[in-house]
Parts: sequence; structure tokens; C-alpha cells
Amino acid sequence: MRTRFAPSPTGPLHFGSVRTALFAWLAARHAGGAFILRIEDTDQERYIPGVEALIIETLRWLGLEWDEGPETGGPHGPYMQSERTELYRTHAADLVRGGAAYWCTCTPERLAAMRDEQRARHEPTRYDRRCLGRQDEVERERRAGTAAVLRLLMPPGTTEWDDIVRGRVSFDNAEIDDQVLLKSDGFPTYHLAVVVDDHLMDVTHVIRADEWIPSTPKHLALYTALRWDPPRFAHVPPVLDTDGHKLSKRRGARNVLEYGELGYVPSAVVNAMALLGWSSGTDEEVFTPDDLCRRFTLERIHPAPAVFDPKRLDDLNGVHIRRMDVEELVEALEFHLPGTSKDTRRRLVPLLRERIVTLADATRLAEPLLGEPVRDDSIEFPPKGVSDDVAGALLDACIAAVEAGGLDDLEQLRETLRHDVDERGVKARVAFRVLFIAVLGSPVGLPVFDSMAFLGQETTLARLRTARTRLLRSSRNGA
Repeated sequence: MRTRFAPSPTGPLHFGSVRTALFAWLAARHAGGAFILRIEDTDQERYIPGVEALIIETLRWLGLEWDEGPETGGPHGPYMQSERTELYRTHAADLVRGGAAYWCTCTPERLAAMRDEQRARHEPTRYDRRCLGRQDEVERERRAGTAAVLRLLMPPGTTEWDDIVRGRVSFDNAEIDDQVLLKSDGFPTYHLAVVVDDHLMDVTHVIRADEWIPSTPKHLALYTALRWDPPRFAHVPPVLDTDGHKLSKRRGARNVLEYGELGYVPSAVVNAMALLGWSSGTDEEVFTPDDLCRRFTLERIHPAPAVFDPKRLDDLNGVHIRRMDVEELVEALEFHLPGTSKDTRRRLVPLLRERIVTLADATRLAEPLLGEPVRDDSIEFPPKGVSDDVAGALLDACIAAVEAGGLDDLEQLRETLRHDVDERGVKARVAFRVLFIAVLGSPVGLPVFDSMAFLGQETTLARLRTARTRLLRSSRNGA
């Protein structure tokens, strides 16, 4: 099996487009075949310089390495369509010689008027083949410098194929327009280039969005005209947002690389993408990339639209973070905990692993351990449900215990303080909010006793004593 992903460099890749790349990659990996990356950059009007580098960075971040393509090379290069234009012109000439394509010199004004008339008659808008019967005249016009395009002569009859996802698909060729194959600037359209490239690159399976289904009869007509065997087609369903609209750049779909900046890990993003239209046939939802390579088949893709739910990605991301080994997580946290050493992050991992949904959560949670906690005067201190007397006694007991080496046995420290507040008739989970505010600056956050151990005796005592002084001042002011 040889599959390909052939994006146009017209903007960064979003979840929907990369999902198609993932399916092609997984299909090839499952079958032990090859995955090809090809950049389709012949649309010069929409081309954005530098986007191909973003495409490459996105796929590499996700781990979707290609066997042939830009930067990798291969026997079927070049892998940038703009470097293959002579190939397209050569095969275009073959189509003309075989009677499967013809030149057209109709002006844009003439074509617009033709479509207006067709719409007025409530007819489908398609080229009326005016130039088909005047090819000698068209040739003279071309020699005189008149702009011309090359059109496919769509054959009569029907076009049918067995789609891996859709089953049997059939079109009446009479309803299909004579597609432009070469534009007046000499560049091919997608339709000619994709067929020539897929054939010359020995692509066996074309996995692409279902919006290309109406174009498939045109492509099959080209395969027939050029006497080439067509690949198998698998047209995958669209990806929708939670409002039911197709995920697209125009509707603000997020660039996939942004997910990395927001703290999502590649394995979770790949996992979430794979579940958009594909099912393992079980209730399992958590898969590593290796799991997916072993279990993925094109036949298990559903034709119904798939809905991208950010909450599902969050859930999967938390699971994948918890499954990372310590050193892997230490490396992954470097971007979100800038300026920290590996040793510092290694000590933080046990505190953070079970409490973060994204790696970016670590920035907020670890902040009071890496610098001074931000004092927020809007936070009630002591917290509701804890009297000044109980708060003062708890802080005094904690200071005494830490001075006596209590951080060496956190479980004993926790039990000692729990017993003290229980005797005063306050539940520990309520009273310990005093310690959270004293040490972390907030009534919630990382485990407070583990945080004390991370900070060490000196820093912990300084924060506890500052909180004790604050409490005394507030008590006097209240008195």
C-alpha cells in the first residue's frame, strides 16, 4: 500500500485536514506500506510563502513522518508540484492527441454570460463546448497569442467506483462539466496534477475528504484516457464543530500547532483525531500511535460526519500525560516552565502529573513554588468556616512541627495537624485551607504538604510566619 497526503500551502493545517493525513499515514503503517508527502503549490493566487514549512513542522510534531517527500526525497520526486510542471504539460499533450482534451479560448466575459443564460433557463452551469467544434480556429487564435485553457472532454455514459468508505458510487457523466486541466498561465489545475502525480508516485490508495467525490469521475476519466489503472478511493467524512458547522480556517478552526503551545501532547491529539470518523470496534478510546497503527483499517471509517469535541481532547490529553514516563514529562514541561532546570521539573512531576489536563496548567499550578505566591486580598483569610483562633493554632502547630523536622515525614505531619483541628471541631479539609493560603496564596492548588516539602524548611517557615503575622494584624484590626 502507498498512500499520500497532498496539502496546498494556502494556510496552516487545522484538525480536519490533518485528520485526513493521519488516516493516510495509519493505513500505510498498518499495511507496512509507504506514506508520501506532496506539496500541491500550483495555485499561485492562493499560495502563501512559508506555509509548506508550517505543514512539515505540524506533521513532524505529531510524529507523522513520511517515507518520501520534501526534505526526505525519494525515487518519485520532486515532491513540490511547482517543480513538476513539465510533466503535466507532457501528459496534457497526450490527452489532446488522444482526443480526451481540447483547447478553449472563450473569454471570462463570454463564460460569465453563458452561465447567466443557463441560470435564467434553470439549467446547471457548465461549459457549452463551443470551442470543441472549432479546434482549427482555436489553434490559430492560440498562435496569435490568445489566452487559452485546456479542457477535459468528459466521455458519455456513467462513472462508477467502489469507495472504501462510501460503497458503490455512481455518476451520470452528462451532469459533469468539462473541467479545465491547464490554466492559461500554463499551470495545471488540481484535477490534472493529482492524477498525474498519484500515478507516477505509484499511489495505491487515495484517502481524501468527501468534498472531492463529485470530482472523482473527472479523475477516473483521466485515468482511462491515459490508459492507467486508478487507485482505490476512500472519501472520508467531514469534521464538524460542536455547532454542526464544518471545521474550517474561515470559521476560526485552530492551527494544529497551536495545540502544542496550549499544552496538548502529540499522542493525545493523534488519539482524538483518529476517533473522528474511525472506530476500533470496541469501547476503547485511549490509544497510543503504535496502538492505532496496529488496529487501524480504512474499512472501519464511518461515512457520517464526525464532531470534534474539545472536551474529549481535554480528557484524552490528561490520560496521555499521566501515562508519560517521568523523563518524557520533564522534557515536555520545559516550554511551560521556562527557566527551570531538569532537576526542578523532575521534583515537580509527582505533584503535577495527576492534576493537569494540559501541560500549560503546570505554569499556573507551579507558579507559587517557583516564585513568591501572589497575595490576593480578595481571598478571605482565614477562610470561611475557620475562626481566627483555630487558624492561629493551626499555623502555630505547623510552624512548630516544621521547625522540628516535620517535612521529613509528611504523612506524620498531616496526621498530627489533622488530629489537632479535629479536636477543635473543624474538619481538616476546611481547616487546611489556611495552610493552602499561607503557603500557596490560594485555598486550592497543588497538595500543600508536598508543596512544603518542595519549598524546603526555610521557605515554608517564612510563608507560615508571614501568614501568622497577617492573621494577628487582622485580629487586632477586627478587635
